Amino acid sequence: MSYDSKPETKKHIRQVRKLLGKIVYNVKRRADLHDSSKLASPEVEMYDEFTPKLRALTYGSDEYKQCLQVMGSALQHHYQCNSHHPEHFRDGIDGMSLLDLIEMLADWAAAVQRHDDGNLTTSISINKKRFGMSGQLAKIFVNTAMEMGWIK
Repeated sequence: MSYDSKPETKKHIRQVRKLLGKIVYNVKRRADLHDSSKLASPEVEMYDEFTPKLRALTYGSDEYKQCLQVMGSALQHHYQCNSHHPEHFRDGIDGMSLLDLIEMLADWAAAVQRHDDGNLTTSISINKKRFGMSGQLAKIFVNTAMEMGWIK
């Protein structure tokens, strides 16, 4: 008598589909709510003032970093309301979930489009140092961005 693995494999496939469906649901919910705190005080006033200024600056430059400092408490409010920012967590990226990381990478991919000289590969490299990200995670971000067609 030979063993037929198909029923057990089909059960496994259904279970993985169910679990991935929960991930998809949560990513969709995050997409629907992404950065909604920017639309109200105290953040909206800050972003009204600084979005045009940041667009003209090179991400990670000294001028960019100075601009973030001036954004002050409204920027800190944004970080605290949005878990896709490492600054949301006491231990930075190490405190994030995989869902936070997915949203963060999508956020970075969109953010580089707002800068005159934006480049996602460069952004990942800068953020690797900025947030103490492992080389392995940075490479996973590059691989994912390539798979998504966000970088060539």
